[in-house]
Amino acid sequence: MTETVLESVRGRVGEPVLSVRDLSVSFRSDTRTVHAVDGVSYDLHPGEVLAVVGESGCGKSVTSMAVMGLLPPTARIGGSIRVGGRELVGAPEKELQKIRGKDIAMIFQEPMTSLNPVLTIGRQIGEVLRRHQGLSRKEARERSVDLLDLVGIPAPRSRIDEYPHQLSGGMRQRVMIAIAVACDPSVLIADEPTTALDVTVQAGILEVLQSLRERLGTAIVLVTHDLGVVADAADRVLVMYAGRSVEEAPVHDLFATARHPYTRGLLGAVLRPGGEGKRRLPEIPGLVPSLDSQPDACTFAPRCSRADETCTAGRPGFGSVDPGTGTDAAHRAACWHPYGAGEASDILTATPATEPARPDQEAGK
Repeated sequence: MTETVLESVRGRVGEPVLSVRDLSVSFRSDTRTVHAVDGVSYDLHPGEVLAVVGESGCGKSVTSMAVMGLLPPTARIGGSIRVGGRELVGAPEKELQKIRGKDIAMIFQEPMTSLNPVLTIGRQIGEVLRRHQGLSRKEARERSVDLLDLVGIPAPRSRIDEYPHQLSGGMRQRVMIAIAVACDPSVLIADEPTTALDVTVQAGILEVLQSLRERLGTAIVLVTHDLGVVADAADRVLVMYAGRSVEEAPVHDLFATARHPYTRGLLGAVLRPGGEGKRRLPEIPGLVPSLDSQPDACTFAPRCSRADETCTAGRPGFGSVDPGTGTDAAHRAACWHPYGAGEASDILTATPATEPARPDQEAGK
């Protein structure tokens, strides 16, 4: 199984298990419309781990909830989401209920608010099995014990009758994973699965996900802020900013030669051991734009040191960062002036082209 999975990841064998095309999500109120996601596209192949990164509010979780069909009625969804060749956008709720949990599942960000506090964990896992696989209560209980053992919960036969509040945060997260993988879904969306967990527990959760990928061939969308987790667990990375995709690349390429200025900013702002003592942590200048409107321009231009009139006059296409490699290139970015391979980064040292210099910057010239 493992060799087949790794071959799929490297060679992209077969059709993608999840295909998202030009996805847009907006929320309308009486006074305004918020464009939370604007034109996001990606493919996910069997056994592959795609990390989706970006700062809070960039649209990562909304994209995931749209894929699951869990957005509220106020959301307007456009584009295409296909799982196993089936279109989910516009599908009736009864059809989505057959797919959720069976073909595509999600690990939610906060297990304490996602698990039912008045039901035992065994009953909550068993509910998925009885609904999608038609197991009897006894069969579902035995399978639930196996699943708890699979995700690394000790003494699963005694734990199965406990309630969520009786478990630690790491244990609750493992229960969430057990529920998500109960029916061996082809796609697993993990929304911040290691948030608020200590480093040791984080490592355990990531080991569980890696084991599931190798045993079952599950494709994983990993939504996270933690670039260390991305480096350890992901095969590819999709970087989002202000609801848009700005860069996509194999994980090693992204860390070695990020091309989009925003990605350079994210990597440059990571705290590194053995730094320069009390040196101020670099930050991306400027503010995240409002999502009330999505301009026909680069949304990162007001914060970018490389921006010029081209960047504010039109929206850049999402294409190869290297000339002549075509639209199917592994490394792509939405930028009019991407960094070249080996080019030094200046985003954290220069003043954005469209933002006036601060007095302390003027004094330092």
